[in-house]
This record gives sequence, structure tokens and C-alpha cells, in this order.
Amino acid sequence: MSDEALIVLENVNKWFGPLHVLNDVSLSVARGEVVVVIGPSGSGKSTLCRSINRLEPINSGTITFDGKPLPAEGKALARLRSEVGMVFQSFNLFAHKTILQNVMLGPIKVRKEKSVEVRERAMSLLDRVGIGNQAEKYPAQLSGGQQQRVAIARALAMQPKALLFDEPTSALDPEMVGEVLDVMTSLAREGMTMVVVTHEMGFARHAANRVVFMADGQLVEQAAPAEFFANPKSDRAKDFLSKILTH
Repeated sequence: MSDEALIVLENVNKWFGPLHVLNDVSLSVARGEVVVVIGPSGSGKSTLCRSINRLEPINSGTITFDGKPLPAEGKALARLRSEVGMVFQSFNLFAHKTILQNVMLGPIKVRKEKSVEVRERAMSLLDRVGIGNQAEKYPAQLSGGQQQRVAIARALAMQPKALLFDEPTSALDPEMVGEVLDVMTSLAREGMTMVVVTHEMGFARHAANRVVFMADGQLVEQAAPAEFFANPKSDRAKDFLSKILTH
């Protein structure tokens, strides 16, 4: 599978001062694969996710994307970030721009694409995430779930090779979580390469090809969802699952 790997981390280490937040992490994500990263708070999940597009520089080890090492800075880094879309907890939309303008901004600014074409793509993406009728509104006029769906459309507008999701539903009210997970599930089914850090075990069960369990900065175990949830191998994973699945 390694020749088909889009994202490869090898022996990645990251410290925040004395804190070893990524401890010799190796992970390979194939094209079209959906990998869900779960684990207790502070296990390094978000740092792992953010290191893939260099929002967090690493201290040692290597990360390659589509066969090339991650660039350190400059134009090459901007290009990498346009190929690896990112969706965060907070939606980071521009408040003074309409929903449509938010989605169009990247391709026009970064890719210098023609606004007629970008507009068409942006509208079809807003339709795809179920909010085409909100295109002329401003972020403040939308619910959190709608804003997060705009953020997904914005990431897709760059036509990325992969999408990273860093706890995309944790800032949402419970009744809005489903509408965002539905969009993510349909992307997964369409073959988008995705790395998703989440607390939503239902999404992990239904949409992931593989579940990766992290604790204390280490990748403790990984397996297909059915296998992982039915039969976790490590004590850490058993303990984690017993805490979240009994409530």
C-alpha cells in the first residue's frame, strides 16, 4: 500500500518545551482512505493533524505528502496548504464577507483563478453542503453548523488532494453536530482522503476505513473500526472505550 500512500509520517517527534507531544509517530494514509484519530485529551491528536500541513513544525522525523517532503516555507508551503485542506473547531470565516465570497477567496487569491469559474464551483459546493440558498448571507447570520459547512465548502473550493479535520464538531451545539458529520460522511463515501480528529465515535464507526488510537503522544494501536471497537488490544484503548461507551 505504501506506493499509494498520500501522507506518510515516519518517526515524527514534537516537543512543546519539556512536553513530548508526538513520540516517534509513524503513520501512512492511502489515497482515498479515511483515517479517524481518537484518544484522550492531550494525547497529541490535534498536533498530529496540524503537523501534516506544517501548522505545527516537527522536531525530528519526516512527513511526506504525495511523495514529497513537506516544504518549510514560502511558495511551496502555500502550495502544500492549498492541496491539504483544513477544517478547525472554530470556523475562521471572514465576518465582513458573504458566505459565497468566503468560499471564493482562496482559489482567486492563492490560485489566481478566474472569478467566473470560481463562483460557479463555489455555488455548487454550497449546494453540496446544503446551504446554496444562504450564499449571500454573512457568517453571523448562520448557525454554527451552517458556518462549519461553509468552512468545509471553502476547503473543497481549493480542490485539495486531502482534507484534515481537527475536532470539527466540538464547538457545535449537539443538535448541529449531525448536519456537519453528514457532509463529512458523504465526502468519505466519495473517496476524499481524510484525516479526522474527533470525539464522535459514531462517525468513526460508520465513515472511517481505519481508527488510530493515540495516548501520551504515541500511536498506541490502529485497526478497522469494527475490529477496534469490538476488540481493542491495548489496555489504554480498553480503558478509553469503557469510559466513553458506558455513558
